[in-house]
Amino acid sequence: MERFAFILHPLRQSDFTRKYPILKAVPFRWVEEAFKHVPPRVLSHITGIESRTGAQAEGWFIAVPMTPRVLLEMPFEKVLPRIVRAGRLAESLGAQIIGLGAFLKVVGDRGISVARALNTPVTTGNSYTAGSALQGALLAAARMGIRAEDARATVIGATGAIGSVCARILAKHVAQITLVARNRERLEALQEQIARSAPAEVQVCTDSRHAVRDADIVIAVSSSTEVLVEPDDLRPGAVVCDVARPRNVSAAVYEKRNDVLVIDGGVIRVPGERVDFGFNFGFPPKHAEACIAETIILALERRYECFTLGADISVEQVEEITRLAHKHGFEVAGFRRFERAIPDEEVEQIRRNAGRAAAVEPPKVFAL
Repeated sequence: MERFAFILHPLRQSDFTRKYPILKAVPFRWVEEAFKHVPPRVLSHITGIESRTGAQAEGWFIAVPMTPRVLLEMPFEKVLPRIVRAGRLAESLGAQIIGLGAFLKVVGDRGISVARALNTPVTTGNSYTAGSALQGALLAAARMGIRAEDARATVIGATGAIGSVCARILAKHVAQITLVARNRERLEALQEQIARSAPAEVQVCTDSRHAVRDADIVIAVSSSTEVLVEPDDLRPGAVVCDVARPRNVSAAVYEKRNDVLVIDGGVIRVPGERVDFGFNFGFPPKHAEACIAETIILALERRYECFTLGADISVEQVEEITRLAHKHGFEVAGFRRFERAIPDEEVEQIRRNAGRAAAVEPPKVFAL
């Protein structure tokens, strides 16, 4: 039996109130401030994971009760000991590899210092997050009648770890790609790198709402805690894969735009008839984020190594973890949005709505 642990943290008020319903009556800012002093704790024991190869794994969710705002505002030298303490708790349970979730893999040096402080390998899960997001986005585009080789794509958060490798791979499949981030100098460096190795026309933009308006495919992976895409920003028929947590895409897009297909990125079905995560974090049974899945895959494969760390992810890493996922029976779980499955008939209706909207809407030209 292989053993792993995954360290996570609350993203929003509902993450606290699912566990402690009484907190619904308390102002969220008070909850954030109170819980940032609470030490890491074991959230649940994960059982029933079984690869199609026969390998089995168990693990633990370990919570660091700090929200994205707290993690980003607190100096990293104060955050690091909290994460390391959670890692040592994982080691005491027998974990052979440790994964970092959400903003725990964003703050500081993206897991490098955590790994140095522990005796157990650490991974951020970003390689499989990128691979599964690309799989989902391209599959969704095909279902919406978008030919990838003719498509215009936009990657929000393109200079980040996940965004950069997504952009490099996606540029091999589409006609045009727009890279979006706040730092123009870093954007232009990535633009030059991609232009040398991929056939797509590569553009850069620092305004995410402007950059998505002409896109057929949008991948949102920014670490921003703010909503970056609103309903009026998107063209009819667009496919939006929102990998970011907290989300980059407003929930109002789903509520107001029945001609746009918004999907969650990185939602994976985990193999095993009796998979039990022991905790309700908003997904259906047997489903988890891709970063969690990467940690489990590495455990099943007995690849006890720091597979994904730091700001750089190679295309080879994404291809390797995607291959291992298939080997062990992990699958991109169809299309989901806000932790809800999107039925095939709903996808088809969105496609029809997009066709009607495009037929009556005059073409627009947006200069970058």
